[in-house]
Parts: sequence; structure tokens; C-alpha cells
Amino acid sequence: MSSLPARAERRCHNAVNPLHSCLFFSPDLGAELGKLGVEDPSAVYFATRAAAFGPVGAGTVTATFYNFNPALVAQHVPAVWSVASPEQVLGARLRAADSTLRRLLGEEIIASDEMAEAARLALRATEACTPHARPLYAAHAELPVPDEPHLAFWHAATLLREHRGDAHLAALLAAGLDQVESLVSHTATGKGMAIRWILSSRGWRRTDWEAASGRLRERGLIVAGEEPALTDAGTALRAEVEDATDRMDRAPYEHLGAEGVERLTELGRGFLFTAASNGAFPAEATGR
Repeated sequence: MSSLPARAERRCHNAVNPLHSCLFFSPDLGAELGKLGVEDPSAVYFATRAAAFGPVGAGTVTATFYNFNPALVAQHVPAVWSVASPEQVLGARLRAADSTLRRLLGEEIIASDEMAEAARLALRATEACTPHARPLYAAHAELPVPDEPHLAFWHAATLLREHRGDAHLAALLAAGLDQVESLVSHTATGKGMAIRWILSSRGWRRTDWEAASGRLRERGLIVAGEEPALTDAGTALRAEVEDATDRMDRAPYEHLGAEGVERLTELGRGFLFTAASNGAFPAEATGR
């Protein structure tokens, strides 16, 4: 039995995670990686998120990123490490996180007591994260915590995101949803990214999408149409995926406690409102 209000961990994640993920939509990241010679957007993403592993091959990235076309991964990994080392990428990533947060939040928020408080709370939550069966979290947990509060907050948000993300992949596997089926069913919830954005960023073709849609229709999870829509069974399955993710990701928030979770959620929402107002997320990534 959880001591937290229902779905408190999910609400906190939804408030804090965008302050991590906004980096991947930031022109600052491409600029920093470009200085190292990494210019292709897919190579930038794979290198940035996988650098904590060290110079791994395509298999590790394919396994841990889950919904990307393996052929797309293989185009860039491990070749990207011959252009920029993981250590160089990690340095560029932190510089980009610094400039991105300063631009989106402003110097007043960056230097505020609220930012320092958010960093303390988020780092406290990470004390209860566990590495077993969580490869992306475990790799990032070995990185040092930055000194500046806004970067410490970003680092903690990254740990919390990868901890939950690893759990989410386990939930998708348990639900029998493969790489493309997970994308189609998520889009069918009405909360996913635009289909064209998904196909271009994940490396799948429209035929892959249609084939996955057909498999989901055969299972009675979506109905036919130009854009996917969930059946009652599909809605129940996606709800169970999210509930299972919550269960596997509850420990950090239980450790922080109900009051701490509520406060971190409040702070994260405030930061997120400011960041979104300053264009943190492009419309083409989220528009339907």
C-alpha cells in the first residue's frame, strides 16, 4: 500500500521530466554537438542519450531506446564515437543543458531559492532509485552531480526520467507491445506526438506504422481509421501499462514523501510553465 496520493508519482514525473527532455528540442544541443563534428539530428540524439554508457555499439542503443528502428541506430552507432568521444559528448550535453535552462527560465529563476530547493528535493528522490534491470538509469547514476543548482536539478530530473523510462519498457514488454505498436497505441491515446514526427525521428516507414496498426486491430486494441483510436480493450491495456510503470517507479517518490512530492510537483510545474511560454517544445513534435 502506497503512502502517496493516487498517481502522485506520475504527476510529479510529468512536471519534472519536461525540464530534462526539453534539451532534446533545444538548438543549443545541436550547436554544442556540431562543434564536435556531430551534426545529423539522429546522431546527436543517440550520442547525447547513450554517452553515459561509454562507446557502446548499436545493439545496446537499440535495446535500451526501444522504439527506434534498429537500421536507423546502426547508421550512427558506433560510428559517432569516432567523431566525438562519450566524454566529449557528456561535456557538450551539460553545456547545452546550462544554456537551454538559462534561456528558457531566465537568470532570476536559475539563481532562485526555489531552484535550489527543487534540486535538493529531486536529488533526495533519486536516493531510492535502483539500478537492477534499469540500464539507462544505472549508467547515468554513475555520472557526477553538477555543482550549480539548476544543473543538479537537470541531472536529478535525468535520473528520475531514465529510472521511470526503464520501468516503462518493462511494462510495454509485459503488455506485448513491440517498438512500433507501442508508438501507435500511445498515439491512439491522443497524447502522443504527431505521426509524421514519430516516423521521421524514429526511422520507421508508413508501411511499418500500418503493419503495426493492423496487428493492434487484430488484437481488438484499436479501430480502423486515418488516425488510430483505442477500443475499450486498448484503453484498458494502455492504462495498465501506465499503472505498471507507476508501481515500478514508486520508490523514489515514497522516499521523498507526500509533502516533498507535492512540493517538487509544484516547483516543476512553475518551471515548466515558464519554459513552455518561452518555446521549449516545437509544435510539430506535439501537434496532431
